Amino acid sequence: MGGPRPRRAAPAGAAARRADPAPRHDPRADTRCRRDDQGSAGRRLDLLAAGVGPAAAAVGTATALTAAALRAEPYGLVVSAGIAGGVLPVAPVGSVVVADAIVAADLGAEGPTGFLSVRELGFGVCVHRPPHDLVTRVARALGAVSGAVLTVSTATGTARTARARAERHPDAVAEAMEGFGVAEAAAGHGVPALEVRAVSNPVGPRDRDAWRIGTALDALAEAFAALPPHLGVTVTHAPAPPPSPVESG
Repeated sequence: MGGPRPRRAAPAGAAARRADPAPRHDPRADTRCRRDDQGSAGRRLDLLAAGVGPAAAAVGTATALTAAALRAEPYGLVVSAGIAGGVLPVAPVGSVVVADAIVAADLGAEGPTGFLSVRELGFGVCVHRPPHDLVTRVARALGAVSGAVLTVSTATGTARTARARAERHPDAVAEAMEGFGVAEAAAGHGVPALEVRAVSNPVGPRDRDAWRIGTALDALAEAFAALPPHLGVTVTHAPAPPPSPVESG
């Protein structure tokens, strides 16, 4: 097919760095990924720190996808990445999970019989499913667990909530806060989405002493070092341009 080859995108949560779609320096981005001219099919991987929660993630992803489409350089894949709470015993701290379903777990309403999802209310979808072959290939390459990853606006912090969510989503392996927003924005552009998470804490009663964010970020970095070839991209790292001079008063 003619026209520019699709690029690959990696919008993520707060754990990732951002390469702004516009050609200006973002002070949050200390490292950027550039296309390797000798890389796989000339594709490139862009990193985007879209923010915390599904709304910020959706806005950041949609903005990047729209800007790329207007440049006639559309993305071919969106990856939501970051840290997550893991469902024990399948996803212990330090493990990596790949979503085979990206689920809006608390988007809906309460009813006399319990929680009603947005799909049950007739207002839209509550699940996006990444391409099965891609999930299988990536999970195998990373030695990761695959299963449903829940997107929540309020993270689980009690045993009661953990039980309720486990009953509604028995196939869940983790919960995070951005994946569904990313996937919803990607679906609006007809682009597939993938979610990759490293586990920093168990899902259950809130216990900050049990958090291992550094361990999870190390696992995520290791996973992403191995991931690009399985997405058909080659990544080279280059320093971001220096910030613009700021006048002092």
